[in-house]
Amino acid sequence: MTKAGDSVSASTKGTKSGADEVILGPTGRPYQGFPTPPALDSHGPARIIALCNQKGGVGKTTTTINLAASLAGYGRRVLAIDFDPQGALSAGLGIQTHDVPTIYDLLLDTKRDPHEVIVQTRVEGLDVLPANIDLSAAEVHLVNEVARETILARVLRKVAADYDVILIDCQPSLGLLTVNALTAAHGVLIPLECEFFALRGVALLVETIDKVRDRLNPAIELDGVLATMYDPRTLHSREVLERVVEAFGDDVLETVIGRTVKFPDASVSGMPITEFAPEHAAAQAYLRLARELVARGAVA
Repeated sequence: MTKAGDSVSASTKGTKSGADEVILGPTGRPYQGFPTPPALDSHGPARIIALCNQKGGVGKTTTTINLAASLAGYGRRVLAIDFDPQGALSAGLGIQTHDVPTIYDLLLDTKRDPHEVIVQTRVEGLDVLPANIDLSAAEVHLVNEVARETILARVLRKVAADYDVILIDCQPSLGLLTVNALTAAHGVLIPLECEFFALRGVALLVETIDKVRDRLNPAIELDGVLATMYDPRTLHSREVLERVVEAFGDDVLETVIGRTVKFPDASVSGMPITEFAPEHAAAQAYLRLARELVARGAVA
């Protein structure tokens, strides 16, 4: 039987005597629960986490939205940064991005106050720095800037004291914008679709993180690999997850996000799934992810 907050079924193994059954999670490790995080006495400075994977469609934006909402539900002050020109995170939270200042304006004018651009969402404790298609021109404009890899870090320094965690939803590439996110971040969370082609690209991403650590940001850590779009009914999904655990060991988060049609439904409504369908297994999975990251020390 699964515990509350599981996104997929757990399996059970018994000892030879048939007693002392051990509940295994989908990652094949003994299931452990994560306690509800205690309330914070004060807020800030923020720990910055980049959600990064150069492959598209692996659940970066969905994870950013729902993890941010889950952490806000546990009393954390959260800033979600839409760092993808497609603007999916902004749309998924119902934020209007037409004819308004965005993160692009802050990158081009670092003297501008980010508080003027931050937008409050309908989720208490969750704010957004929005983006739109203008951001696609940022790499061209920034290529000749001095210390161009640190521009986002300079922007975030002005607001870090106001939040407990800042989540950066990166675009599906390893270009200058993603390098900016990795340079600004304290940690990286890698959403990884349980599909063979998604697995192939992770080695390149890890190599990029190592280069950023070596040349730009010595403090950056891998906060975890999050298996997404997991379907326990298919052998392929189970085999890919098994290989991910073999490759990354304890860096693979115990929480696994399953496939569900509720995610696009929630996005169309401009709401996180924790608000759209709070009792659904996927909503409970993201709440569990928030608790796991707090338990791991990735979030205060």
